[in-house]
Amino acid sequence: AAADRAAGYAGGTAAAAAAAVDGAAGRGSSEANGRVQRDFQRKVTPAERITLMADLFEGLDEDEGSLPGPASTQRGDLIVVASLIHKVPNLGGLVRTAEVLGARALVVADKRVIGEPGFSSVSVTAERWVPTVEVKEAELLAWLDNKRGQGYSLVGLEQTAQSRCLPSFKFPLKTVLVLGREKEGIPPEIIAMLDATVEIPQQGVIRSLNVHVSGAIAMYEYVKQQLVAASQ
Repeated sequence: AAADRAAGYAGGTAAAAAAAVDGAAGRGSSEANGRVQRDFQRKVTPAERITLMADLFEGLDEDEGSLPGPASTQRGDLIVVASLIHKVPNLGGLVRTAEVLGARALVVADKRVIGEPGFSSVSVTAERWVPTVEVKEAELLAWLDNKRGQGYSLVGLEQTAQSRCLPSFKFPLKTVLVLGREKEGIPPEIIAMLDATVEIPQQGVIRSLNVHVSGAIAMYEYVKQQLVAASQ
């Protein structure tokens, strides 16, 4: 049933699968073990997103009455801080990821960036659905200290002497995720006040990932942990 709701093909999964087989047969599709491939594209709408995410984790109860649309999306307790980031496409990508993964808010240094063409071309209207908070870099230390007073844990995504491997780090429910500058990363004065730093395990030669990509990986890890916790 969940798959039928998630399929973005008119008629649901069965109709989409049948169409995929028919189309593949007309094109001389590949076969595995004598069976026609039945995979097909599924377009996910915002109202179906939670159902599809829940399908990834066994045991997570579905409540069809609470599946949210864009205007009523249930936001989690993850706040993503991007006040140190200045490249417009990175900010547009982060707000899009934050919206898709249900973050509570994205913090930026200047909200006027939302009006930049380079932002909207990447965000595809995500800024309409996830709160965007303005905190200038000069005000960031005080803002972070205030969030700690509200019960949030401050976690930085940075390679440090004491950083922990992202997959083995257990995110607190109320987390402020701090992302660093595109080149320099998180400055020492902010690292000093963080509760923890995490880094993404790497196997390649290049030292680090693009900040939007690394931020997206960290956001997904947080969401995955919360879904797993909810299923237990």
